[in-house]
Amino acid sequence: MSATILLLIRLAMAIALYGFLGWAIWILWRDIKRQDELMASRRIPGLKLLRQVEVGEVSHEFSKPELVVGRDQTCDLILDEKTVSAEHARFSYHHGNWWVEDLQSRNGTLLNLESLSTSAVVVSGDQLQLGQVIIRVEISESDSPGVVDDSKG
Repeated sequence: MSATILLLIRLAMAIALYGFLGWAIWILWRDIKRQDELMASRRIPGLKLLRQVEVGEVSHEFSKPELVVGRDQTCDLILDEKTVSAEHARFSYHHGNWWVEDLQSRNGTLLNLESLSTSAVVVSGDQLQLGQVIIRVEISESDSPGVVDDSKG
């Protein structure tokens, strides 16, 4: 009779162990799904670069996490100005902020009239000078998919 009781105790312990493992795996799977949904719902705030020209401003809007500004045709924002380097500056979104860095440009980059030597956080209203080109930064709260380039004149 003690062998039967011992067998029942072993079966109960095995069922409890497998039940616990199943519950733990289900909880982990649910947390991973929740994190995936949270990351999918996170959006990058739109970045609007307003370039000053003789007749006003030209607006360029971006919502991708990284973009390069320069003269080269592969840049996301092409500035056809001889004082701008082929790849002059990079904007990137990380740690909840938009950052700008100079890419070893020939004529340098100024952020709010100060020379940019390391990556710096940019906020709405900041002014960048790349060579002789002046760009005002606007960061939107709403998200717009893709890249929009509309000229205002």
